Amino acid sequence: MTVFKTSLRNFFAHKGRMALSAVAVLLSVAFVCGTLVFTDTMNSTFDKIFSATAPDVSVSPKDAASGDDVQRSRKVPTIPASKVAELEKVKGVKSAVGDTVSTSVTAVDSENKKIGLAEGAPSVATNWDSAELSSVEITSGHEPRGPTEIMVDADTADKKNLELGDKVRIIAVPGDATFTITGIATFQVTNPGSSIFYLDDETAQRRLLGATGKYTSIALTAAPGVSNDELKQSVLASLGPDHDLKVKTKAETKEENKDELGSFLDVMKYAMLGFAGIAVLVGIFLIVNTFSMLVAQRTREIGLMRAIGSSRRQINRSVLFEALLLGVVGSILGVGGGIGLAIGLMKLMGTMGMNLDTSELTVKTATPVVGLVIGVLTTVVAAYIPARRAGKISPMAALRDAGTPADSRAGRIRAVLGLLLTGAGAAGLAMAAKADKATDGSMFLGLGVLLTLIGFIVIGPLLAGVVVRVLSAVLLRMFGSVGRMAERNALRNPRRTGATGAALMIGLALVACLSVVGSSMVASASDELDKSVGADFIIEPDNGVIKPQVEQAIKRAKHLEHVSDYKILENATITTPDGKKVKDDLDAASPSYAKDLRSPVIEGTLVDAFGKNAIGVPEGFAKDHKVALGDVLSVDFKEGGTAKLTVRVITSEDTAFNKGAIYLGVDTAKDYIKPDQMPQNLMMFAAAKEGQDREAYKSLKAELTTYPDVTVRDQADYKKLLEDQIGQMLNLVYGLLGLAIIVAILGVVNTLALSVVERTREIGLMRAIGLSRRQMRRMIRLESVVIALFGALLGLGLGMAWGVTAQKLLALEGLKTLEIPWPTIGAVFVGAAVVGLLAALVPAFRAGRMNVLNAIATD
Repeated sequence: MTVFKTSLRNFFAHKGRMALSAVAVLLSVAFVCGTLVFTDTMNSTFDKIFSATAPDVSVSPKDAASGDDVQRSRKVPTIPASKVAELEKVKGVKSAVGDTVSTSVTAVDSENKKIGLAEGAPSVATNWDSAELSSVEITSGHEPRGPTEIMVDADTADKKNLELGDKVRIIAVPGDATFTITGIATFQVTNPGSSIFYLDDETAQRRLLGATGKYTSIALTAAPGVSNDELKQSVLASLGPDHDLKVKTKAETKEENKDELGSFLDVMKYAMLGFAGIAVLVGIFLIVNTFSMLVAQRTREIGLMRAIGSSRRQINRSVLFEALLLGVVGSILGVGGGIGLAIGLMKLMGTMGMNLDTSELTVKTATPVVGLVIGVLTTVVAAYIPARRAGKISPMAALRDAGTPADSRAGRIRAVLGLLLTGAGAAGLAMAAKADKATDGSMFLGLGVLLTLIGFIVIGPLLAGVVVRVLSAVLLRMFGSVGRMAERNALRNPRRTGATGAALMIGLALVACLSVVGSSMVASASDELDKSVGADFIIEPDNGVIKPQVEQAIKRAKHLEHVSDYKILENATITTPDGKKVKDDLDAASPSYAKDLRSPVIEGTLVDAFGKNAIGVPEGFAKDHKVALGDVLSVDFKEGGTAKLTVRVITSEDTAFNKGAIYLGVDTAKDYIKPDQMPQNLMMFAAAKEGQDREAYKSLKAELTTYPDVTVRDQADYKKLLEDQIGQMLNLVYGLLGLAIIVAILGVVNTLALSVVERTREIGLMRAIGLSRRQMRRMIRLESVVIALFGALLGLGLGMAWGVTAQKLLALEGLKTLEIPWPTIGAVFVGAAVVGLLAALVPAFRAGRMNVLNAIATD
């Protein structure tokens, strides 16, 4: 009990020294708990949305698209309106309502600006009926009552400044129509981020489906006392065995929607937890350093405790008990911080259009438990080695100055182990770089990254002795005796310097790796664009497909040599000469597409693939199925009949664009697929007449002015788009890695602060023999800078090795250009020096403010 009382006294006596370690635990736990609370809240919110909007039983066509799938062809799978009356007569049905829903619409305001709450979220147009009142309430105006009236949801109206009487144009597959807003409906549940537009029943059918007398689904409400499962069975019985409809209960609809949403949320959750894990790993270094230094500073105290009868086990427990207290305090604060982080993420989602209400914040019992376990376990495990070292202190240590002697034998073993791990990791990276397949190489890459990282961590003290001397020779010697003392301080305890630098190394290694990969991807795509894309203009919708009226507008543009269609024919069944059936998507394009995309070929000519009853296959497909030039393949189109197509070209897979694509001509597809079943263009390409690029660009832009959901880009625009997309992704990752780097910076601050306390008497003696306060502060700052640069050098070197290896694997997928972002690498290195300088401000100030006599008298 006395030992534990001593531990409590020490913990609260040195709470300032523990503070930064507690912050590291807090940040790590907060990130984990915040991620769990946010994703649980999202799941709970969408569960309520699905419960409010899903009918007791829904009936829809079997081949109807699910979720937010866009309308790919002009014909939408529908149910005859007469089916509503039939189903209403089924036993157990209280009411049956026909629904007309389309996510393939674009809404435009009177200023021709696209209306939408969230980037990427679809706008939804649907018919208004009484069933909608389960999820929305009309709060202004009235429901649509005629062919020119429309009602909009309140969130969209608020964010887009829409009012009663304003005009809204709906661009749908059957055509465009302008409506007047006559009502505004407010969600009774959380708005999922989509803009919702309500039309009257007949108008919705005509404007969204192209004809009246049909619905996209039918919603059934169960009569009192009838369960949803019973109602489903009654409906199935009434439909008979040969029906082509899909019947689902509310629970099944919810589960289907949750599965689609869950895959996205799982990716987000595990990615964020991965970054939290990196922060936890970095925090371990900080905690190890903190307790190692505290143990070293209390060597005499621990020696006295041993002399008066404390056993090794008691000393060990004493240190671990302090770690337990630190872990509990940091974790409890971290759980609270996690809830705050989750609320912040919800507010962020609100700015993107998804109004998550903080009243729906979901904190499951498991979340704080997980946070506490992670925080406490991490802290105790990190403190275990310092605790063991404390237990080994002998009673004779009470007669020595503070500080534990280094174990030279352990240092040698550590060096050998570190070299072996680093060598094995380097071999893994080399094998990954030489791999013939990206899938095989990725395993070696992962192994190489793991082993080199662990190897550098283990060998850190050995590297510190070498790297710090080199850095000092370049940077510190110019500061004279102060610089030399800073160097010796950094080298005094290589293990401590190595651990502090390793914490910074982990975050910067990942930054460097991703910078190399991102820059290489942009450079490769740009080079491939120059080499492979011959089209002057690339025309893409913001989401979905290019609608027929937009296609006509594109083809009306002047100064164009040609315009190429490009469609995807999904799930075609190909029968190969060896009798095997293969399901794959087909790329259907105009013959001019061969000029727009200069795809390399093994045999034949690319343009021949777009001829009458012709097809082009990639070399991998040809090898796997023993297909040769001139062979005839039987192709069953999902949307049409069966064709016998002759292989006219075998394309190379040594490309980044359309790698592995199976080509055929649009005209061939039209021979076997009905016009209303033909998929719409996914994108289109255009080439200007000789010397008329500028005029063609202006003409295309002018024709598409009224369609703000479609963008025309020339090759320069497209390169900029690729660069921006990859840049946004990297910025997001850098932001998440910033947590680990912040924890590492706290480690530098903590190491210096404890080092100043440890060297109190030494600092007093140096001040007594003439070292000025300014020189003292400079010495501490230089020591911090050299430690930070040591970590930066290791991290940047390691990260660039990982990035170069990863690029070798990307080269197998067609991204062949290696680009080292030297400006970014240089900025990170300089940033590390600035970080080191800032981290030293408080410790240097404390060292400079010490009373000389009191410092010398310190025991």
